Amino acid sequence: MPSPIFPEPPPQVTPTSFEEIDKALKRLQIGKDAWINVPPSKRAVLLQECLTDLMVLADEWIDKSCQAKGITRGTSDEGEEWIGSFMPIIRNIRLLIDTLKANGTPKLPAVKQHSNGQSIVTVFPSNIQEKLMLTGVTAELWIEKGKSASQGRIYQEKDQKGAVSLVLGAGNQGSIGPMDVLHKLFVENEVVILKMNPVNEYLGQYIVRAFRALIEGNYFSVVYGGAEVGQYICSHELLDTIHITGSARTHDAIVWGTENQQERKDSGQRVNNKHITSELGCVSPILVVPGPWTEKDIDFQARQITSMVTQNASFNCNAGKVLILPDKWEHSDSLKERIIHHMKRKDSRKAYYPGAKERYQQFLDRYDDAIICGEGSEDVVPWTILPNVPAQADEYALTVEAFCGVLAITHIDASNPNDYLNKVVPFCNDNVWGTLSANIIIHHSTQKNHKAAYEKALEDLRYGGIGVNCWSGLVYGLGSPTWGAYPGHSLEDITSGRGTVHNTYLLDHPEKSIVYAPFRISPTPAWFFDNQNLIALGKALVDFEAKPSWFGLLSIIPKAFKG
Repeated sequence: MPSPIFPEPPPQVTPTSFEEIDKALKRLQIGKDAWINVPPSKRAVLLQECLTDLMVLADEWIDKSCQAKGITRGTSDEGEEWIGSFMPIIRNIRLLIDTLKANGTPKLPAVKQHSNGQSIVTVFPSNIQEKLMLTGVTAELWIEKGKSASQGRIYQEKDQKGAVSLVLGAGNQGSIGPMDVLHKLFVENEVVILKMNPVNEYLGQYIVRAFRALIEGNYFSVVYGGAEVGQYICSHELLDTIHITGSARTHDAIVWGTENQQERKDSGQRVNNKHITSELGCVSPILVVPGPWTEKDIDFQARQITSMVTQNASFNCNAGKVLILPDKWEHSDSLKERIIHHMKRKDSRKAYYPGAKERYQQFLDRYDDAIICGEGSEDVVPWTILPNVPAQADEYALTVEAFCGVLAITHIDASNPNDYLNKVVPFCNDNVWGTLSANIIIHHSTQKNHKAAYEKALEDLRYGGIGVNCWSGLVYGLGSPTWGAYPGHSLEDITSGRGTVHNTYLLDHPEKSIVYAPFRISPTPAWFFDNQNLIALGKALVDFEAKPSWFGLLSIIPKAFKG
């Protein structure tokens, strides 16, 4: 089979000079105090301008994204860009407009108390249209134990001080940087300088055009460049805070420097004392609870697991990375076989993210029984399964995020749902690296018949975002849940990071968010790799999220069923 031919990526953007960065930070210094005094009603007007301007740019945005990622327009992979790179920004903006119109304290759909006293807030669906748009899907935001479900601190407190924040943008998904900016501005009350990641700096021109209203007010600025530019801004005297979506290595270089890191950590001698928040990835586990699955169930969930791995060429911080099976379950082998089958069905993707080939080879060097499910080339990392990864502490595939198309499979010694859940939760918490995201697949009858063990598992899992019978990408994409690591990481041992983003209900004390879906979802979900109508569905969802209406919802339905 000949190697696929990918389009040439967009040209590189000239790095911003230090002189221009100084000017941008001086403008933001002026804007930070003014921003504190901009009332919610005026902020809503500014955001509506951004939404209008962004919608005009939709096709240009998608075209550049496809060009950079080696995607042929008109294929389902283009649909991924509508769903993951563009639509979440539109939804995020629109939800924030609704929040601002409610003076920062929108009405919560529902609040309940867990048996441990913890407050749990329903954040999706918020109305009948959302309920019909994702039938059977609900999302909860769990509040930290001992805290109340209070909202909108920045819109209640008086005498706040302005701040300038650096957002170090992510290079993998076009929606991440803009949504981090929105969170800093409208949830944390800080004006922002966004440094584009060199991997997707091509989107900077569209972000500038879309957020024109915020730039004109000296509330926002965009700059370009690599590590040298990032280092310059991080240490700048006019900067107050930093938010990074990236790697723990980059985080530690900023906080502790590149030399004598461990000594500095041990003594608490930071090289950068600015307040820093972060989202730093995860080896996201997929927990498969044993149950009475049919052949159709097995095939459906194999398609879903394949999609968790292959979406965005597996360059997602929440991509499924380790499948944890109960070894005494009669369907474990069948599920593995169907995953291999569907991995082979999925077309190769360009390994557009730097270092993917090297990371991939490091896994192959350690696991000589790897099952390669496609053709590799200079530009392609083939989908690959590691079928027999030991379930033990410090295992490479459980402690190193692949950030390429690799899925590890490991087994827990378990014979029934209770046994599995009682063992797999501490195993994930203690032996699988990261606390950002996890996925649980569980039959509806198993949920019912083993309710106590299932609910205890949800309570005990130390992950910031959990998808039950759906990919945890839904936690990210819905906007109203929080996105970020489970709380508690120190700067010395940062793991998946500190702090959260999104959270359009402005809840003050989030612990984690959980999205629940039916065991079998119909029609084909938008995150499934084999959705046959993803482009049309993605465009319809963008239009609906920009301006929800019954007509817009009705236009989504036939497109969804053609998937």
